[in-house]
Amino acid sequence: MSDISEQPSGSHSEVQFENERFRVTKWTIDPGGHIPMHRHDFDYVVVPLLPGRVRIDFADGSSTEAEQVPGGSYARQAGAEHRLTNLSSTSPVLFVETERLS
Repeated sequence: MSDISEQPSGSHSEVQFENERFRVTKWTIDPGGHIPMHRHDFDYVVVPLLPGRVRIDFADGSSTEAEQVPGGSYARQAGAEHRLTNLSSTSPVLFVETERLS
């Protein structure tokens, strides 16, 4: 299954696989772009594909910055609302996100 979605915010997503248990989405955030504020309904794992630096802005007004290291996988729990911004003005951020649907 492939469902490509382009946001006016400079982010693009492509659902690469989905079944009753998992959804795998490839995300690209253009230089200076962002994924708008959103909430994950499921636990998920992220696998960065390119190096990059991002800022995560949370709904409560707090924020943090993080390095995206290729192959440096990390997991997050469902529930947090956040916006993800690519801090580079020259390089995209690229990662694969796998959500556990059940």
